[in-house]
Parts: sequence; C-alpha cells; structure tokens
Amino acid sequence: MTQLEEAVRHIALDSVPQAEKIRLAILLKVARLATHPAVYPPDKYKKDNNGNFRAFELYRYRISYYESATEIRILRVRHTSREPKEY
Repeated sequence: MTQLEEAVRHIALDSVPQAEKIRLAILLKVARLATHPAVYPPDKYKKDNNGNFRAFELYRYRISYYESATEIRILRVRHTSREPKEY
C-alpha cells in the first residue's frame, strides 16, 4: 500500500468524502508536476539538496518529490504532525 493510500484509508475512518477530497487534491497537484516540475520550492529537509528534491504541503500532508530532466518521482507522502526525517 502506498503512503497516499494509507493516509486516505486513515482519513476515511472518520469521513469518506473528506478522504476522497484530499486524495483528489493531492493527485491534481502531483499531475501538475508533469508540466511545471519546478513550481514548488526545494525540500528544506533534504541534506545536500542541489535543488532537484522539492516538496509541497496540502491539507497538512507534505509531498516530497525528485525532479530530473527525464522523470519526476514522488518520494514521500507524510502528515505534517509527524517528525520530518532528513534523507
């Protein structure tokens, strides 16, 4: 199970409509990365970040991703109440 699926499943325990709203909002932001990969700032928790590691927050979830000339890779979906882990 992916981190996003785990988050949505947890939210759905309280509210299925809210879980779907958050899932869709995150997926729309991620889809935007295909045409605008540098739209979000460099990830401040990434050690020795050369600018290819970026992150954004939405609905108290932090989405970290890697941007290169050939791909965009989602690395982590984490609730902001959890301690950030440098990587």
